[in-house]
Amino acid sequence: MPDDDVLLHVEHVSKTFGEIHACDDVSFDLWPGEVLGIVGESGSGKTTLLKCLAGREEPDSGLISYTNRRGEASDIFAMSEPERRMLARTDWGFVHQNPRDGLRLDITAGGNIGERLMMVGARHYGNIREEAETWMNRVELEFGRIDSPPRTFSGGMQQRLQIARNLVSGPRLVFMDEPTGGLDVSVQARLLDLLRELVRELQVAVVIVTHDLAVARLLSDRLMVMRRGAVVESGLTDQVLDDPQHEYSQLLVSSILQV
Repeated sequence: MPDDDVLLHVEHVSKTFGEIHACDDVSFDLWPGEVLGIVGESGSGKTTLLKCLAGREEPDSGLISYTNRRGEASDIFAMSEPERRMLARTDWGFVHQNPRDGLRLDITAGGNIGERLMMVGARHYGNIREEAETWMNRVELEFGRIDSPPRTFSGGMQQRLQIARNLVSGPRLVFMDEPTGGLDVSVQARLLDLLRELVRELQVAVVIVTHDLAVARLLSDRLMVMRRGAVVESGLTDQVLDDPQHEYSQLLVSSILQV
């Protein structure tokens, strides 16, 4: 079982789909406030691993243990489905690549933020709306759009709203799946700056999956490189990117440098 201070303990996690080893004996620890980047080419297994960590895909074998606010460590797949859903609504967040997958498009922007607050016990309408206004400002969305539905927002605005929805409740751990994917370069740059500021300010732990090494360098403290479901290299982000040891990591870094 994990050390007392470990937030997420992952031990020998494997997942197969037929002949494909999507995750192959993956182990690591994540500490409170740490940002872990997972990189690799398409099909490397990083998204499957993220889904397993977030309780959305059950591994074939291995242990994923989370230490709650009371300091109690539990295997997330030994929990009941309602317990996992409650964990996802309170202690955890999940930022999707496509923000439409993480938003309620049929309610207002403020309602999306307020709904998350209600999940953690907020009930006073005035306080909820005030907090929603605060977070609209924090993620650089116009206050006047608080009563607009997200379907009227641009892709970058929707992603910022999804981030606000996830962070407003003060989660301890947030999973991010290519959070800047599909956005224009200028929009992506500002979103990355915003993410970095909020993550550092709130001291939230993050597991971020990305194929973009520049994103990984900017956001993550530590990096894992995956290939064919296995972790081939891990270490401090700058160390891995500036002096990669595994030939696959070297290939990834050199391909970026040559673009």
